[in-house]
Amino acid sequence: MIPSPARLAVTAIAAAVLAGCSLTPELVRPQAPVAPAFPPHAAAAPGLTPARAAVDIGWRDFFTDARLQSLIASALENNRDLRTAALRIEEARAQYNVQSADLLPNLNGVGSGTRTRTPANVSPVGRAVNTTAYQVGLSLASFELDFFGRVRSLNEAALAAYLATEEAQRAAQISLIAETAKAYLSELGAGEQLVLAQRTLQSREEGYKLAKQRFDVGASSALDLRLQETLVQSARVSVLTLQRQQAQARNALTLLVGAPLQNLPAGADLSSQNVVTSIPAGLPSDLLANRPDIRAAESRLVAANANIGAARAAFFPRISLTAALGTASTALSGLFDSGTMSWSFAPQLTLPIFDAGRNRGNLDLAVVRRDLAVTDYERTIQTAFREAADALVARGTLEEQVEAQRLVREAQADRLKLADQRFRAGVSSSLDVLDAQRELFTAEQNLVQTRLLRLTNAVDVYRTLGGGLTVE
Repeated sequence: MIPSPARLAVTAIAAAVLAGCSLTPELVRPQAPVAPAFPPHAAAAPGLTPARAAVDIGWRDFFTDARLQSLIASALENNRDLRTAALRIEEARAQYNVQSADLLPNLNGVGSGTRTRTPANVSPVGRAVNTTAYQVGLSLASFELDFFGRVRSLNEAALAAYLATEEAQRAAQISLIAETAKAYLSELGAGEQLVLAQRTLQSREEGYKLAKQRFDVGASSALDLRLQETLVQSARVSVLTLQRQQAQARNALTLLVGAPLQNLPAGADLSSQNVVTSIPAGLPSDLLANRPDIRAAESRLVAANANIGAARAAFFPRISLTAALGTASTALSGLFDSGTMSWSFAPQLTLPIFDAGRNRGNLDLAVVRRDLAVTDYERTIQTAFREAADALVARGTLEEQVEAQRLVREAQADRLKLADQRFRAGVSSSLDVLDAQRELFTAEQNLVQTRLLRLTNAVDVYRTLGGGLTVE
């Protein structure tokens, strides 16, 4: 009995549904190779009440400077690296859609017309024969019955690769926000140091003029004059250095933002920047859920594990179906007359017998790549733990360091005032005044640098704990 097309279709669908075997090994995620808690002295910022977790704080709530908010918004819109990451997502999504299409049959509408001539010397009727045939219908392309899960494993790997790309884009967004903020803060820091250096240069040039007048009338020595000149040139070197650093910081900011730095609101100076410094540290295990780079590494591990299932399935028979249903006629006008239905059904079994070790090599390759993905997953966790621990440890000391450096600056200012008074009273030499001026300038520069360190550390804490994915 010749099976009907409907029975053939039901049989194919039932076979596909019953194909439930999977050779993908069970994925056992390795234990996080880090300590169960952060170092005790990094648990919380001293003297501060913990705020919300980093992932719950939008970047507009974290960065309150209006100009910085505009820069970050522009960077998220125009940065080329972030655009590349977004396009990678589209690429991975398209690849997944292509792969998932293999799970379902591909039906095609077909139509053909042929005309052939058989010469008399080979014709069974002893004369030349012209033949015309027309055919229309539906065609089922080679559809694999996925008995051993090869197609499903490949689909699972494509899905995991797509998810990994999405997480990589989120990680790129977090890094972009943090780097934009740090470049902006660096520009502000260089600007404040430049103002100090320019003010110091002007003061020292005035001091040099007075020293020159005193030297000309014999009231001071050449040594005092040369010391004053040394201070002037040192201040000039600092001005030139800071001008270069500020320009380079602005160039780095322009690259990150991806557009010219124009028509932006005025920003606050470095000393008045307000960021959240009381973010709770949480536990290292929280990083597994909060850090998109860790989630991306986990998805890559899932994809590598699924590829093992596809490589194992290659050792087993592969069954595919090809079928067609339609009408055929020797005349175009008779295509849809009764009795013109035609069909074909061609199942195919492919059994690997000898492949010169290709399947074994592919399986070994898949296993090695899975082991590499495990190592990459563990290393990503360790790197995230170190970044977070370093940032938290620094937070525990920088608050006190800023206060200590402020007291140093005040003490140096008082020292200069007292040294100047003693010099005017003839109790001490000008060398004490010059030395006090040098130390005060150094203390002022160090105070700006320490404030910059505290702010960039707050950005690092926010980034390493997974903040920056939400706006508000």
